[in-house]
Amino acid sequence: MKKLLALSLALATVAGGVTFAGGKSDSAPKASEKKLITVGYAQVGAESDWRTANTESFKSTFTEANGYKLIFDDAQQKQENQIKAIRNFIQQDVDYIVVAPVVETGWETVLSEAKAAGIPVILSDRQMKLADESLYTCWVGGNFLKEGQDAVLWLNTYVEKNGLKDKDLNVVILQGTIGSSAQVGRTQGELEGLAKNPRYKVLAKQTGEFTQAKGQEVMESFLKAYPKIDVVFAENDNMAFGAIDAIKAVGKKPGKDIIIISFDAVHEAFNRMIAGEINADVECNPLHGPRVAEIIQKLEAGQAVEKIQYVKEDVFDTANAKEMLPTRKY
Repeated sequence: MKKLLALSLALATVAGGVTFAGGKSDSAPKASEKKLITVGYAQVGAESDWRTANTESFKSTFTEANGYKLIFDDAQQKQENQIKAIRNFIQQDVDYIVVAPVVETGWETVLSEAKAAGIPVILSDRQMKLADESLYTCWVGGNFLKEGQDAVLWLNTYVEKNGLKDKDLNVVILQGTIGSSAQVGRTQGELEGLAKNPRYKVLAKQTGEFTQAKGQEVMESFLKAYPKIDVVFAENDNMAFGAIDAIKAVGKKPGKDIIIISFDAVHEAFNRMIAGEINADVECNPLHGPRVAEIIQKLEAGQAVEKIQYVKEDVFDTANAKEMLPTRKY
């Protein structure tokens, strides 16, 4: 392995530089010359406020001051760009590769190349479906299935509190990028939860690609196709913002005429909850940089790390948004 070889060479260098009678080794590294840990990060893109916060978390964590050199690549939501970036990282002989995969499948070949090069791969945010899970070291992110389940549990409570339990509710779902683990998990959690109540009628589901513009476009088509929509699940905040614009454009009140449940819980979403335009928001914590840095330090020390590592996430709504907003970091 590359790191074992580097350690052996380092030990040999130290041993060769030892002098006697209180002498000082000329080969002893100065603090300013300490080798930086090089991390290559293949990011999905910049499609949402959540993604921007996620990127900033890595850039502010993996700095030279903290002992790192970060090579950042924006894949613009294209898997082929991420695969190319990973191969470039391998050619540059980075110490670690971090990937937030666009979709779950199609990674075996390039990850095998990283493994052959002795470079650990850490997955962030989204997961991969692999026949050989040894191709990556560990994964850090949100529990997307639970997020979808939590969204429906919130709806169940809302329906009960507001005397709607005996009323049929028409539901539409603005899905994220199809095939991404966030979309797969959230949609599964939503559909499984909704199916338990015969009063919930899922009229349609369609991808809004995690963007505000596409979310608005799809919501406009839903409103034209279905004159009575009671609930919208938007699988990220930016699509929810687009849906709000579409709902307002037809003269309806988001949050009142149509219940809106969103995901991510970015800063602007709290403003929308305070304004009553989003009813509830399931958190997806984007601040993965410090957790990934912690994992790298453990690996550098030769320690084992857990394969799956979930970040802490909560559910917010109009009842607690104003109180919680000052505590938000993204």
